[in-house]
This record gives sequence, C-alpha cells and structure tokens, in this order.
Amino acid sequence: MLRQKDYDTTARPPLADLRVIDLSRLVAGNMVSLQLADHGAEVIKIEDPKRGDPLRAWRTDGHSLHWKVYARNKKSLALDVRDPEALAILRDLIATADVLIENYRPGTLEEMDLAPADLHASNPKLIVVRISGFGQDGPYRERPGFGTLVEGMSGFAAMNGFADREPVLPPLALADMVAGLYGAYAVMIARREVEAGRGGQVIDLPLLDPIISILGPQAASLAVSGHNPPRTGSRSNTTSPRNVFRTRDGRYIAISASIQAMAERLLRTIGRADMIADPRFATNTSRVANADECEAPIRAFIAERDSADVLAIFAAAEITAAPVYDIDQLVADPHVIEREVLVEYPDAALGHVAMHNVVPRLSETPGAIRSAAPELGEHTGEILEALGVDATRRGALAARGAIR
Repeated sequence: MLRQKDYDTTARPPLADLRVIDLSRLVAGNMVSLQLADHGAEVIKIEDPKRGDPLRAWRTDGHSLHWKVYARNKKSLALDVRDPEALAILRDLIATADVLIENYRPGTLEEMDLAPADLHASNPKLIVVRISGFGQDGPYRERPGFGTLVEGMSGFAAMNGFADREPVLPPLALADMVAGLYGAYAVMIARREVEAGRGGQVIDLPLLDPIISILGPQAASLAVSGHNPPRTGSRSNTTSPRNVFRTRDGRYIAISASIQAMAERLLRTIGRADMIADPRFATNTSRVANADECEAPIRAFIAERDSADVLAIFAAAEITAAPVYDIDQLVADPHVIEREVLVEYPDAALGHVAMHNVVPRLSETPGAIRSAAPELGEHTGEILEALGVDATRRGALAARGAIR
C-alpha cells in the first residue's frame, strides 16, 4: 500500500518567486512546468474554456490520470485567446510573468501579436520557452510536432526492437518527456542569466534534438563503422552479457554485466569460470561478437530456477541483476514503499491518486505536492481579480465564453 507523503506545505520552496504562464498543450510543456511547479513556481495553465488542455482527454477507465499527475501544483485559467479582449488580458498577465511556455507551430505566437521581441519590450526579464517538433528554423519548422514523429525520425525506433521485426516506438511520450526535462533545465540556466542582470531570452526547444542527444554516439558510430547498428532486442551493441532472461516460474530478470569484473563474477556464479579464458568471451568486445554463445549458459542457469531463487543467488554474489517488474509488483516493492518513490495524493473523484514523488530530492529545500491538478478554469476568478479585471468585466467575458 502506498503511503501519502506528509509534505511541509508551509516551507518556502526555492522557486516561490517564479511565475510561469503555460500556454502549451499535451505533454512536453506540461513536463517543463511540472518540474518548476513541484519546486514552488506558480504555474498558470492557460486552457481553452470549452475543452481544456487536450491532456485531459487522455483517459483511463474514464479518468484523466495523465492530467491528474502532470498538472499537479498548477492553476487553471480558462481563457479563449482567440477573443481580442481575452488576448489583451493574456498579454497583461505575461507582463507579470518570469517564464512563458508555448508549443504552437513556429510563427503562431507572432501571428497572435505575442512575438518574443514585443513581449521583451514590456518585460525584459521574460524567459520564453518555444516548444515545437523540429525547431524554430530549418526546412521542417512548419511540420506538426507530435513526439511519435520524432521518435521515428531520431533513430530511436530503428534501434528499438528485434532485428527480424519492425522498428518499435516507445509505449509512452518519451520524446516529450525528455524535451520537458531539458526545458526545465534550460529555464534554470536562463533564470541564472536574469539574476545576473543580463535579461531574458528565448529557448528554442524542439522535440527532435533532445531525444537524439540521449541515444548515444550514433552519428560517430556510423562515421567509424560505416553502417547502421542492428536492432538487438534487449541486448546491447556495446556490452555483453546484457539481456532479460526468463525464469522457471515465468518471470524475467534483467542483467547488465557491463564491466569486465562483473562479467567474470557472473560466469563464476553460474559455474562457468572456464569461459573467462575462452577467447570468444575473454573481453567485452568478444562477448558482444558472440552474444548468443555467451548468453546460452546464463539463460539455462536462470531457466532452471524460480525468480526468487535466482535473485537471491545473484544478490549474494553481488551480481548486477534485477527483476523485470509489472506495475503491480513495482508498487508493492519494499524499496519503492520505504523511499516513497510513489505516493498517494488526495483526489476529489478517486479519493487518492497514485503518482511519482517529486524528483530530484533536495536536502534543504525539497519540492512538494501542494495541490491536486486543477479543474478546468478553477483559478480563473482568482487570477483575473488579482490582475485588476473587475467582476463586471469578468461576467461579460464569461457570458460570451471567453473565460470559464
């Protein structure tokens, strides 16, 4: 059973002075603003009054769980930016902000009369994060920017899967998530410049570039070898043995013996110390070249034993191995429970929602989950009133659907 984290919501978080206006939709922008919100930034999500952020439409058994997790600690301002008066209000709000996040197609912000140069004229310290599929320039700048497209184009899908089958896309919004983490990091770099008195700037954050950056030295490998690496399933093209192995009771164990001493220790543990001196397995390079033969005795050793027994043997020998968990096993793991890697946060509809804890953990100024994901337009009145939009004007805007 997951435990609810007893957060100290009275402590002043490190980003408490940061106001973020999040104009983005779906995953990457929400990932940027989540990192900032978890550490205290005031994040104001600008949402369409009728439909809200499309992330709300990603439902599991009727519940918007992606929204509940990735919109925690944020406020919702339901504002139709196509309405001229609402757009003017947005412009006034941006003038009070430290960060603006958007993921429109390149050029759209300019068409809305929100060009960064104009915004900087009234708010020179503003940091503008511009998320797109392929960047603000280049021949593909106008293309739609869904993560699936760049997961295919980046080389990730071609690397993923087995050689005799089709390339495999990730079963999650990987490109968006990686870009979101880069984006939060970039905001902190830009914020450092602001604090040093050098003004705000624009962050060009495509989805393509970040995912390419985490795939390893693929371009360098091509230049040296002259060929694309083959798909190897759960194996590695650079280390061996590294794979998942099926146990007698139908579970799987992941092993990565990526240094020479660990590979030798593993071979001794399974009773095959003779392989260490064999030229086919004596070095990492030779083991990669002979992966089938190298893995065969490991596979046989594991297949003859139940998962718990294999893991106990490997733990005693200090082998780098771990179970391949399903989610139900993950949430029941004693380490995950003790460290509260996952927590349950109160939710009006579900009672509690299980979600990942704040990452990373700071010793003196830790982040916290201070509020649940907002209902659509939940903070509209509060934000507009603080901006000086009186009740009469708010009523007129609401009557024509420009706010909610």
